[in-house]
Amino acid sequence: MLYLSQAIGRPVRDGSSEPLGKVADLIVAVGDRYPPVTGLVVATGRRRIFLPWSGVDRLDADGARLRTRTIDIGRFQQRPEEILLRQDLMDKQIVDIDGHKVVRVNDLRFDEIEGRLRLVAVDVGAAGLLRRMGMEGAYRIVARNLNLPLPERYIDWEDVDPVETSIASIKLRVPHAGLAELHPADLASIIDQLAPRDRAGVLASLDDEQAADAIEEMEPDTQVEVLEDLEPERAADILEEMSPDDAADLVADLSDEAREEILALMERDEAAEVQELLGYPEDSAGGIMTTEFVAVPASLTAGQTIDRLRELEPNAETIYYVYVVDADDRLVGVLSLRDLIVARPETLIAGVMIPEPVAVGVLADQDEVAQVVARYNLLAVPVVDLDGRLAGIVTVDDAMDAILPTAWKKRLPRLFARS
Repeated sequence: MLYLSQAIGRPVRDGSSEPLGKVADLIVAVGDRYPPVTGLVVATGRRRIFLPWSGVDRLDADGARLRTRTIDIGRFQQRPEEILLRQDLMDKQIVDIDGHKVVRVNDLRFDEIEGRLRLVAVDVGAAGLLRRMGMEGAYRIVARNLNLPLPERYIDWEDVDPVETSIASIKLRVPHAGLAELHPADLASIIDQLAPRDRAGVLASLDDEQAADAIEEMEPDTQVEVLEDLEPERAADILEEMSPDDAADLVADLSDEAREEILALMERDEAAEVQELLGYPEDSAGGIMTTEFVAVPASLTAGQTIDRLRELEPNAETIYYVYVVDADDRLVGVLSLRDLIVARPETLIAGVMIPEPVAVGVLADQDEVAQVVARYNLLAVPVVDLDGRLAGIVTVDDAMDAILPTAWKKRLPRLFARS
């Protein structure tokens, strides 16, 4: 077992034990489960030269010993598949997918496997820092005498993948899983902790829907930063996958130039929905509603309504209620999903709906909306215009978000799964 910190700065000697320089870095070739060391970078005065691993007899905490007395003094040139461990990984941020947080590489561990020295783990614990400061041995003695723990934490290299080609930052994956399989809230938390360049690398690995789900879970300031750092075409595609209310909230916070450019690149219908929502006061029902809801004419039967739901494939946020409208799109009733399912297929929904449902106007204050939701224990409240036409719905999570303090918003679990 060998750690990178134990090798860096140690002497490099030729086959006759004559000093040639000091170990400046180790090189591994990525691609294998545990990448093999392919060579050393040796500092000789002001020059850095490459020594292939085939010329190295041994490497340990005492330094490197070569097989021969002659070396090629050509300057080191890094190949595309190679990583300079000290330069590219040491002290760099990595994303611990399993722990849903960003950590820092404190050291790197090697073991001999099948006759080759290979990189096997990343040390992200306090032990790595103590080792680099030359204090690990002393601390272990003190810790043993005082029964203190030594904080050690390693992440197997098998669970490490580069986020982007610079590999200045890396992601750690649960085996056979990936960033895309994380809950959007966990992914949002990870992206929020990364530098802008590394955020771009993570988002590039996600499809538009996955990116939209994660962005919806971010803090408003981070949402703006992330979207404005993207290419306008990609930003437009992601906004199209977001719910209209969340997309409108985000677009409203963009700079005027970015807003105009991105809206112009969105599909016409999606852009129109967002612009319509932007026209309402921010603290009104219209400002926090979504235009994604299920509405059917009162002339349908229960069976026909279920068939309509299958065609529409509504997401989880809008399926709890089915709203009933007349020929002029005025709200006349509401059906719970339970009432619809238990009704006989041939029954007209006009006979099983709740007539004259509770609703709020598009200009109602958001506090009033929250009070209505709480008073009637609603999962969503319909929003109507001055003529009684159904304009949208406000879901319970958006109603509560509008009035709860920021600290409580973070504790409020999402009641709906985005899809």
